[in-house]
Amino acid sequence: MDTFLFYFILFIFYSFCGWIIEEVVCSMSAKKIVNRGFLIGPYCPIYGYAAIFMTFMLNEYKSNVITLFTLSSVLCTVMEYITSYAMEKLFHARWWDYSCKSFNINGRVCLVNSIYFGILGCLLIYFINPFFCELLGNLSLFTIRLLGFALLVLFLFDNIISFTVVFKLKFAADSVYKDSTEEISEKIREIISKKSFLYKRLLDAFPNMRAILKEKKEKIEKYIDEREVKLKASIDKKQEQVKATIKNKKEKFNKSINTKKKGFH
Repeated sequence: MDTFLFYFILFIFYSFCGWIIEEVVCSMSAKKIVNRGFLIGPYCPIYGYAAIFMTFMLNEYKSNVITLFTLSSVLCTVMEYITSYAMEKLFHARWWDYSCKSFNINGRVCLVNSIYFGILGCLLIYFINPFFCELLGNLSLFTIRLLGFALLVLFLFDNIISFTVVFKLKFAADSVYKDSTEEISEKIREIISKKSFLYKRLLDAFPNMRAILKEKKEKIEKYIDEREVKLKASIDKKQEQVKATIKNKKEKFNKSINTKKKGFH
């Protein structure tokens, strides 16, 4: 249990570092301060999970920086793709999209992020993790247990509250997704304004949620248009076939009548 708490503290720390990275990158991109992250607290667990996985799986490759860089890139990229896919299927929304970046895979991962992951992985294995492992190792067992249990309780409560908020937001979004874009945006704002600060925190963290509704509406409209075009083409084709059949039957009938008339003469 003590070992678990030791690494859980590391997990929270790296999740917090990931949150800081997200804050800086997203705030610079949006040109304003944004509160990034899926959970309410200041941490992004995907960074924590990636760091812990790399700590256990990649330490044996630290003698070869190229191998370490490559494995770090691959591991984190795979984790990011799986997380994006799982969250989209679970909440019916995409929480990040790299479609505008070069060399992306389904908008879930991209090359430039993979390179950053490789660099961060090397920094983690060579410098950051040894430093903080030594720092935590100097703490007393009582301090480790107290800090670990406190963070674990907060993290579990955060997950319960955050998932409840997101599921309610998803259901609210699903209930109005057929409306026009303007009506959808207005309805979402109305729903958020009536809820607690947790909902507002979530909307600030993921402003692209509104765009998801617009994307769904556009896909539905595109599908309907395509079906209409195909149906019209199919009807036109059938009409042409019917006309051709009628014309052919008429010609055969007239030919038969003419033949009989000649027979009478």
